[in-house]
Amino acid sequence: MYQEEIVLCSASKYTEKYYLNPDFEGLPELVRQELQIMCVLYTEDVGGVILLYFDEDGSLQITTECDEDDILYDEIGSVLKIKQMQREKEELFEQLEQYYKVFFLNED
Repeated sequence: MYQEEIVLCSASKYTEKYYLNPDFEGLPELVRQELQIMCVLYTEDVGGVILLYFDEDGSLQITTECDEDDILYDEIGSVLKIKQMQREKEELFEQLEQYYKVFFLNED
């Protein structure tokens, strides 16, 4: 059983790169594409870095960060965008949690 946080995916405005943990290559292509679009759009709209990860209980968490001297990062917009994503992608996030719990935590 995993006892640490496991990164699902992330994107960075600074490096203009997207990362999907290779452990999740088994996800359907449409899900992988949706995650990429969601993360890249976030960084284009708000800036900074977004990170989606599973905590030790298998819950999907979203964190963001920015460089200290990044004057273009929209901190208020970040909070609003994350809440919007959680609302609009609720079903996707629940399915990802189920996938993680079944295939990584070996729960029924």
